[in-house]
Amino acid sequence: MIRRVVALLLLAWALGFVAFYLMLGRPLDAARKTDAIVVLTGGPGRIDRGVQLLRDDASEHMLVSGVGREVKPRELAVEYRIEPRLMACCIDLGHQAVDTRSNADETAEWVRRHQYKTVRLVTADWHMARARLELAHMLGSDLEVLGDAVPSKPKFVTLLREYHKFLVRAVAILVGAG
Repeated sequence: MIRRVVALLLLAWALGFVAFYLMLGRPLDAARKTDAIVVLTGGPGRIDRGVQLLRDDASEHMLVSGVGREVKPRELAVEYRIEPRLMACCIDLGHQAVDTRSNADETAEWVRRHQYKTVRLVTADWHMARARLELAHMLGSDLEVLGDAVPSKPKFVTLLREYHKFLVRAVAILVGAG
């Protein structure tokens, strides 16, 4: 009996991992407009993607969440070749977040302050599921979160670690442990 239960749990875990892999985030069509863009720092191509979306008029405002406290707007503008006008009007830097949960906290506060209803979330493909889960949990059903994943080539270990983090957070949210 115990062997069957363990076998079923292993099968469910394996099938869940396959589903997680097959549903990695994908880029969203730039023609799809949203109220705002939120870029989570931590990987290559994310800020570049967000800036290009602003330039393509996919949105009018962007938050870069998880920026180091020492990073100044001018430094970010130089690093990513952002025009001063675009930086001044349309890009906010969030310095509070240090992980995915605090990205969601920082983003939720920013979204509520601006009263946005649709947000394009930009992060790595392997990170999208958990990032969307955290943001949806913080904001509830008041906001539509559209994933716009930056393609990457994650290592198997990265996918496995992220799948376990996703499972732990999903269960914690499900049982009300926040």
